Amino acid sequence: MKALSIAKIDEGSINEDAAKATERGIAVSDGAGGGGVFADRWSKYLVEHLPDEPITDYGGFDKWIDGIWEAFYNECEAVAKEEGGMFLNKFYDEGSFATIVAVWNNGQWISYGDSVAFCYDKDTGTLQHTFGRITDFNNPPYLVNCKDPTDEKGFKCGRFEIHGNSVVFAASDSLAHYILMMYELAHKDCYADELQEAINAQTKDSNFVKTGMSLRKIDFEKKVLQKLLHCRNNGNFLQHLRSLRKKGLIGHDDYSLVIM
Repeated sequence: MKALSIAKIDEGSINEDAAKATERGIAVSDGAGGGGVFADRWSKYLVEHLPDEPITDYGGFDKWIDGIWEAFYNECEAVAKEEGGMFLNKFYDEGSFATIVAVWNNGQWISYGDSVAFCYDKDTGTLQHTFGRITDFNNPPYLVNCKDPTDEKGFKCGRFEIHGNSVVFAASDSLAHYILMMYELAHKDCYADELQEAINAQTKDSNFVKTGMSLRKIDFEKKVLQKLLHCRNNGNFLQHLRSLRKKGLIGHDDYSLVIM
């Protein structure tokens, strides 16, 4: 088990991601600082308050959020009142936002937003994941708010088929995009249409796909997955992500990786 999480490289900013790995499962939450306040607190709160037993449907997810939001809201309201003014108004108007993805040790997973869980089978070289098409990263993600109801349309759940030689892990959005992109590039024949769709979208992510297309034959397991899995601590993780940024393969963001 491993949980790695770093803030935006060379920016000195607060890490708004939260990552957790225990014997019962793994989770990543990406606090969305573009709206509301206390994004870093909310992401940490979500991963720390995940239930030990798997959530298996939207009703269970909604019940979980309904049971935990109020304590967080009251605590942050007190802090916001000390700040007062526009900060307090922003908290009242917008609250706090974050994604959540979690996998329990039986393979059951939930997802709300664009953090992604994966299950890679070393025997077959196949990658299961909780996301849709790679171009879906261009869409605004669904976000859990500390004061507003969730939307069932943003909730996904399922169960990974885990075998003896499977690796289960999860990542926040920019790192997840890199992982999914590199897997598709390693299997270009199967994902040619999807990769071309990503390039045609002409977004910042399109540039990463174009750069990846210029690479020679990609060994996903050896060159992508193993390099991430072998990061022993946040220092190694930082060095590796800095290298990927210099190569133009990944966006500028907070990065989190959890491994079961």
